[in-house]
Amino acid sequence: MSRQHFTLSRRILLASAAVSVKKMQAAVQQAPPVSVGVIGSGGRGQLLTRVFQEEGSARIAAICDVYEPNLEKSLSLAGQRQPAPARAHRDYRALLEDPSIEAVIIATPEHWHARQVLDALAAGKDVYVEKPLCRTPEEGVALVRAEEKSDRIIQVGMQRRSYDLYQQGRRLIEAGELGAVRMVRSWWLNNHLGGGGEPKLEGALDWEQWQGPMPTRVPVNPHLFRNWRHYSAYAGGIMADQGAHVFDGIHMLMNASYPAAVTAAAGRPHKALVDTPESVVVTAEYPEDFIAVFTINYAAMRYQSRNDQMNHLDGDRARMDIGRVECRVHRAGSEDDVAILKTSERGFGHATTLHVLNFLECVRTRNEPTAPVRLGFQAALVTQLANISLKEGRRVRWNAAEWRVA
Repeated sequence: MSRQHFTLSRRILLASAAVSVKKMQAAVQQAPPVSVGVIGSGGRGQLLTRVFQEEGSARIAAICDVYEPNLEKSLSLAGQRQPAPARAHRDYRALLEDPSIEAVIIATPEHWHARQVLDALAAGKDVYVEKPLCRTPEEGVALVRAEEKSDRIIQVGMQRRSYDLYQQGRRLIEAGELGAVRMVRSWWLNNHLGGGGEPKLEGALDWEQWQGPMPTRVPVNPHLFRNWRHYSAYAGGIMADQGAHVFDGIHMLMNASYPAAVTAAAGRPHKALVDTPESVVVTAEYPEDFIAVFTINYAAMRYQSRNDQMNHLDGDRARMDIGRVECRVHRAGSEDDVAILKTSERGFGHATTLHVLNFLECVRTRNEPTAPVRLGFQAALVTQLANISLKEGRRVRWNAAEWRVA
């Protein structure tokens, strides 16, 4: 392919993608605004609030948080983008009782996700829930069953599903550009071992409600509140937090089903006070006759975000490297050359916008969203099996017929 033809083809592809995105955004914005409630208004909840308002023209009717500073800040930010203020709640069940709210954003810590999704479905709300979808395989199975019985729209916040770059990559694989792919190698590098001082609470916190469905109770712990992702009682560690994204991307690209078996190895935790490791290797086996190896190391040097995560798909005809901003194909015998290059129209940050627009469009049309519960559970399950493997020191199989750990 000549450079001129390559450049022209790329411009045509990007122009086509831009038109498609604009059509979806126009359809969402021209429809009556969806009335949305926000449950969990920390950093991610605030970002989603902005995207729902600015990109999706949604109306934020109510915001709930058990930490007063987050609640106040989120109410203020939402009020800057709409004429009517959002109502404040400190118990999410009161928000769900509001019949005027059509959909909810759930951006609470991981240990709350399953319970709040089930309660939102029971209240008749559509749901946008952050990943990981759930903490345990049992929670995941319950959520899949609940989705099957419900007529509600549920979108799990795995935005690679809506990302134009990953959609382009999947089409290349489907077209046979890579040949047979028997292994996918993925990594994520960062560092979270630095200081930052002792976490402090800057306002009132309903600690009892924050712990919520947890079977045991602990005294108020600012470090746990700020670092819940790294405590095994409340979440799956950084491997599960980032691994849900990575494995979902692999599942999407490879058109994979649930894993057949998972094995994991890890170093000891080096982050102060937490009990989950930051350096983990996960090997997942799939019925589609390939294995996926995910290596995460949050004790590495810090990278620019465009370089911190990569996936290598090893085909017998070509290898695909797909990260946050580029998808490159290297053909056999000329691996130093880039045979195919794909880029995103507006970059990885825009993936969240595309995911939100897809959710709001499905709220309007009642079509299935790009990341329904069964796919959210599929991604979370790999990391849950990996944590069981670490705990029990064995290869952990998934019984797909009986939907249980074997």
